[in-house]
Amino acid sequence: MLRTGVIGAGHLGKIHIRLLQVNPRIQVIGFYDTDSNTSNEAEKLFSIKAFPSTEQLIENCEAVVVASPTPSHFQYAKSCLQKGKHVFIEKPLTTTIAEAEEIAVLEKQTGLTVQTGHVERYNPAFKAAASFINNPMFIEGHRLAQFNPRGTDVSVVYDLMIHDIDIILSVVKSEIKNIHASGVAVVSDSPDIANARIEFENGCTANLTASRISMKNMRKARFFQQNAYISVDFLDKKSSILELHEVKGTPDPLSVIIDLGEKGQKQIYIHDPKIENNNAIQEEHDVWIDSILNKKPVTINAAAGAAAVRVANQISETIQPVLKYA
Repeated sequence: MLRTGVIGAGHLGKIHIRLLQVNPRIQVIGFYDTDSNTSNEAEKLFSIKAFPSTEQLIENCEAVVVASPTPSHFQYAKSCLQKGKHVFIEKPLTTTIAEAEEIAVLEKQTGLTVQTGHVERYNPAFKAAASFINNPMFIEGHRLAQFNPRGTDVSVVYDLMIHDIDIILSVVKSEIKNIHASGVAVVSDSPDIANARIEFENGCTANLTASRISMKNMRKARFFQQNAYISVDFLDKKSSILELHEVKGTPDPLSVIIDLGEKGQKQIYIHDPKIENNNAIQEEHDVWIDSILNKKPVTINAAAGAAAVRVANQISETIQPVLKYA
């Protein structure tokens, strides 16, 4: 069993501890949290040891999950890697490009497994639709959430939009040409709502909106490509595929046909791929553990996490000025 510890026992850290404890390939030896009240609560809840320092926790582990507040990711992850420990780092990887790139360099130099926790890649709705996404030329994403002070240590770009940044980087195989963005700080000291238009060298454009001051929750993405439209609802775990195919022979009288004039006719096919329900965080753990134990590549390594941070940083620097309302 892989001796594993968790740094950070807040909301997300508790989820990691709970899921790791039921994983048959993991032995959770304990956790560390800077807050004594949080430590006492987690120690009683999970019946595991609260270590007095990260140094002692890391020394006793083979692998560590970093689920602390984002600004501390770098120092903890770097310490783990320097001491020869595999590490799972919650998203975003870090808050700066320099820090993210240093983690990616350490990953390469040490040969250790680093997994970045971009959980939406494992969302069953996206997994069901991913094979249909082929060279999208326009992508629209909306990620809206009701206000929760838990994520305000970073801007909404790093808190929420980072999910969709990672998704588009995974499906668009092209370099970024331009980024246009705007945002507003409403209840915190950094942008709480932001919009980014990302233009790629191959002509694809992604328009992303993220807000943590919405009246309702929404996590949707739409992908437009030649002869197809793919819709993914990350929140309700649904996806829908609309495809156009050339009409061959005599179509069904109830089918939907588009007349393109000289280009002929095309028939619309709409289908909903089968959604295989899963626990996305648990699946992240399994991929990470497989990589460690069986020398398999992880889906989202430190380099991929750094790529998302790089784009998030570009978006953040483009948001000028940031307006704040009392």
